[in-house]
Amino acid sequence: YHRAHKIDTKIVRIFNTFGPRMRLQDGRAIPNFLLQALNGEPLTIYGDGSQTRSFCYVDDLVDGLVRLLHSDLHDPVNIGNPEEWTVLRMAETIRELIGSTTPIVHETLPIDDPKVRQPDITVARQKLLWEPKTTIEQGLKNTLEDFRRRVVS
Repeated sequence: YHRAHKIDTKIVRIFNTFGPRMRLQDGRAIPNFLLQALNGEPLTIYGDGSQTRSFCYVDDLVDGLVRLLHSDLHDPVNIGNPEEWTVLRMAETIRELIGSTTPIVHETLPIDDPKVRQPDITVARQKLLWEPKTTIEQGLKNTLEDFRRRVVS
């Protein structure tokens, strides 16, 4: 559309994003772990937990999107956090933040589960002067406060 119709287009690839107001039953790792730990349930990991994910806090994602919208870029841009965390590390960190002693249980890893998910944000860094600012730990604390309020009520 940009080339053929001279329309100002933006293309963004959004990677794993988390933060307050996520659906409690979202199905992704962070909401699952938070909900399980807050309910005193075992945290479920698929496989041995060595597969990696990258998690971007929602405020950083929004900042990246706004920068892209105000740019003259028309090629795809990855917006996400390139810092890799193992799924096991995420589960352990959430359990520690909550002060939970519930066990971590391992289920069969789905066949199509990727071993690594990590965005290359070189274009965002160079062209938008963007990169995530919120640490995963701080984002988790913010998200936990929100989940705690909603789970208790």
